[in-house]
Amino acid sequence: MKINLLSSLFVGMLLLLPAMNSSAQQPVPRAPLHLAEMPLHDPYILAHAASRTYYLYTSNIQRMTGVEGVGTMVYKSKDLLNWEAPQPVFLVPNTAFAQQGAWAPEVHEYKGRYYLFTTLYNEKKVIKADGPFPTFTRSTVIAVSETPDGPFRMLDENGSVTPADFMTLDGTLFIDGADKPWMVYAHEWIQKIDGTIEAIPLQPDLMAAAGAPIHLFKASDAPWLNASIKPDARGLNYTTDGPQFFRTGDGHLLMLWASYENGSYVQTIARSKSGELVGPWEQLKPLVKGDSGHGMLFRTFEGQLMMVLHRPFKNARGKLYEMADKGDHVEVVRQRTDLDGDAVAVFEKP
Repeated sequence: MKINLLSSLFVGMLLLLPAMNSSAQQPVPRAPLHLAEMPLHDPYILAHAASRTYYLYTSNIQRMTGVEGVGTMVYKSKDLLNWEAPQPVFLVPNTAFAQQGAWAPEVHEYKGRYYLFTTLYNEKKVIKADGPFPTFTRSTVIAVSETPDGPFRMLDENGSVTPADFMTLDGTLFIDGADKPWMVYAHEWIQKIDGTIEAIPLQPDLMAAAGAPIHLFKASDAPWLNASIKPDARGLNYTTDGPQFFRTGDGHLLMLWASYENGSYVQTIARSKSGELVGPWEQLKPLVKGDSGHGMLFRTFEGQLMMVLHRPFKNARGKLYEMADKGDHVEVVRQRTDLDGDAVAVFEKP
């Protein structure tokens, strides 16, 4: 798909930003890059069939792109081993309601266009100051582009589709059996104490909500989590994070999500008993521990099911896993250390 003239000009302006801002003038890495040397938190891979290119989105890092600003950058690869130096595809406009974050970017192809979901926050917009924890505006925004290369434009600079008094993050797109779009997101433990996964229906153009949110499950529903910890005043161990969906070959609906066990990040998974978004949801055994999480599933151009996640939580790098679709669940086959550069594979045996 060709980039239109305005998009091309916008991309050109983004690439010229370092020259216009002395604080952004610095060397940028040269390709090819490998996962072990690529800063990568909350990774999301779009396997773009038309160009047979893997797009790996993460938050913009100035020292990697040479471009200053809160937003999203993308690494690109043809083989999941050698990656191009990242380019910015979205910068938060200075007129937007929030200027911080740009966490957990995802890009979904929907009705011929590409939609970026990313989480912004504004610490100055306080929701409630007298609860167990002060809460402030944090939510996932949606931006659109004609191509996966961007540039992406926010659909609404004034806020998110979730209620203004909700503190949320990590929104993802889900299309139900009636072809209706939903945003599924994590409702922060900071506000809920026992964090939840919720869903809100969207209008067909994704511009606004089309109804009230629904509850899917809470973090303490996970037996492995509830059995290993006791809640404390902060509720840190009852985090919900990074939902992402996968429909198995025989129709089971699965959801990847992440939490913490004894302070260490865990990539886990749930299954809908009804096969529908509304659930009820049952919690399965974690897939990967060892301070690993915020994973998502995708297929290679050869048809292999894969999972990408990050590890460790601080100074994170991307890790790749071959996965097996077992019908009512998925399993890790092996970590692709040949692609991600890990010396030792980390995963949970089935």
